[in-house]
Amino acid sequence: MKKPINISENAQLISGVGASSWFTIMPEGELYRIERFSPEGKLECSRLFTLDESTFDINSEYEFTYLSHCKECTIVQNELIYKFYTDEY
Repeated sequence: MKKPINISENAQLISGVGASSWFTIMPEGELYRIERFSPEGKLECSRLFTLDESTFDINSEYEFTYLSHCKECTIVQNELIYKFYTDEY
């Protein structure tokens, strides 16, 4: 699937049976801003997420995976699974 021009070059696509989504992550203070976009590039959510695990390195290779949505996101890095959570609605 071709990435829409309004989405960051670092965005990752999670392909789904019903729908696919693009995800981006950026550090924001002690938290992480994760954004989800539709396949067409429409911003579906932009929220601040917490992560309890301190070994995640935003500057090292990582991959968004299932289960990821606007309340919880999962990232795999160095064979470790990181869960990001938000209380924003």
